[in-house]
Amino acid sequence: MHEHEYAWWGFRDTSGHLAGADLRGWKVEAADGSIGKVDVHSDEVGSAYVVVDTGPWIFGKRVLLPAGTVTKLDADEKKIYVDLTRDQVKDSPEFEPATHLDDPTYRDLISRYYGQTRP
Repeated sequence: MHEHEYAWWGFRDTSGHLAGADLRGWKVEAADGSIGKVDVHSDEVGSAYVVVDTGPWIFGKRVLLPAGTVTKLDADEKKIYVDLTRDQVKDSPEFEPATHLDDPTYRDLISRYYGQTRP
């Protein structure tokens, strides 16, 4: 794994993330609107992520977002902000919770996808 790919899998120091905080149910906001709610998340060093249940917006699709896409956590509003657009999230690689959570090949795919779609 390259250095920049490793950075995708950790919360930014400036995000306000508190290790061990339960983020399930928090709303997730992209740069251009809401994308859903946190279904599952991990704080594991070098492997942190947020799984978002997009609800009816894209037919109940779940997406895995590397923790490095999180720019801010607002504990008062229970919202997470990511530096992605709704289209970037909608077009992200298909996520299957049963097989993809611990799959390094899938994580490489996610790293490449978000690395290519970043502004």
